[in-house]
Amino acid sequence: MLSLRAVNQYYGNQHTLWNVDLDLSPGVCTSVIGLPGMGKTTLVNCITGYLPIESGSMIWQEAGAPPRDLLSLQAEHRSAIGISYVPQDRRIFSQLTIEENLHVAMRAGSEPGSAVRRDIYDLFPELYELRQVRGAELSEDNQQQLAMARALVTHPRLLILDEPTRGLGQAFIHKLGNLIVRLNQEFGMTILLAEQHLSFIRRVADRFCLLHRGRNVAQGDVKLLDDPLLSKWMTPESGH
Repeated sequence: MLSLRAVNQYYGNQHTLWNVDLDLSPGVCTSVIGLPGMGKTTLVNCITGYLPIESGSMIWQEAGAPPRDLLSLQAEHRSAIGISYVPQDRRIFSQLTIEENLHVAMRAGSEPGSAVRRDIYDLFPELYELRQVRGAELSEDNQQQLAMARALVTHPRLLILDEPTRGLGQAFIHKLGNLIVRLNQEFGMTILLAEQHLSFIRRVADRFCLLHRGRNVAQGDVKLLDDPLLSKWMTPESGH
């Protein structure tokens, strides 16, 4: 579905991504992992088009369709071809109700019809009960649910989640894991998450890409995330 080759990115003079390769296959949940500041958010922002890259390629291809150069598309056009993004800060409209937030997303994604699809509320029953509540009045857990519902309302082919467990309680993290597994296994959705919560990654992901100082130092089946690998790259000492 999406293939990245030799992706390099700079913030000014700072080289942030170094020749990163990544393959996202249809129906697979992949996690980009690494300590804070190692390039996870930078990578997903490059994929979504919010950050430019210096060099490399990003090729998007769906079954039965010719490949497309993702780099030729602005962020809004990447969304239009089916890439939905839930950023760390969620970016919900705080003064709009849940229902109004979803309507904005539907219009942006050219979703037909004027009513929020019932299956969205089936996935997020709490949001249905709170649908007339403004975003600013929601708990962090419900804000995260709204951000995900807004991403899903446009029928994405690829769902990208940046640090989805950040700031959330354990009970909701468990619920979120159930939802991601359901989207992936029951609905066949392709998912990319940037995350450092290892037990969560092991539960929801099929594959991983481990970043260290902007380089992908390991990748493969999530079962390969063993103690020697994690001790080498996922401890505070490895960040120095």
